[in-house]
Amino acid sequence: MQGQHPPAELPSLRRQKILLLLERDGKVMAAELSRHFAVSEDTIRRDLAELDAGGLVQRVHGGALPRPKDSGKDYFTRVGETNEAKLRLAQYAVQWVQDGQTVLFDSGSTTLHIAQSLPAGISLTAVTASPMIAVALAEYPKVRVILAGGQLNPATLSASGHEALRMIQGIKADLMFTGVCAIHPEIGISSLHFDEVPIKQAMFDSASEVIAVTTADKLGAMEPFVVVPCNRLHRLVTEQEAPGVDIEGYRQLGIEVLQV
Repeated sequence: MQGQHPPAELPSLRRQKILLLLERDGKVMAAELSRHFAVSEDTIRRDLAELDAGGLVQRVHGGALPRPKDSGKDYFTRVGETNEAKLRLAQYAVQWVQDGQTVLFDSGSTTLHIAQSLPAGISLTAVTASPMIAVALAEYPKVRVILAGGQLNPATLSASGHEALRMIQGIKADLMFTGVCAIHPEIGISSLHFDEVPIKQAMFDSASEVIAVTTADKLGAMEPFVVVPCNRLHRLVTEQEAPGVDIEGYRQLGIEVLQV
């Protein structure tokens, strides 16, 4: 960080500048911010706590990480937003689906796009805890759809609970497409919703290969609940343009990163 700011500046202005630094650098540390703004670390910690409470950052030990831009949006809002990047990534990702496979579809708007982008004549067994994805998969005459039941989360429109978990644990899948709320090379894949973590973890355990398909704004970000470390992924499909993102950090973990 270059330069210092007068310590008397308004807290709201300082917090706006912290967000700008976070967007630029991908991470902020309390000690560095304290020097940068010429205020105490306690003051910076209060700033970060306020930003965290507002859903603008995710606090970590010693600092903060960004939250995804669509953090907190409900499912229908995310699905209803026109996103050409998600559609492009989904259409690219379906190349790894082969006839005869058993495929796990995690919940999420991008995985819904993947389900809608499959070849018309594909023959496979599809497993999901998302009713919306199950309905999309039911459009394919040669796809057998298995829907895990349980309590429906209105924010994610996916099922959770013991019944869904037990069913997924009993499946051995060839491939999984995982939804991504946030992903960071040091922290892993994380979620905003605690109740969906066990379902996601069970899907990872049940799949021979896991592919994450995500827009660039989810990279380097963090949500409160960690699902798995990044080294559980085999492939990461994301956008060609990912400003400020350390793509090499994912490759160093042995992940095949494909930018589309």
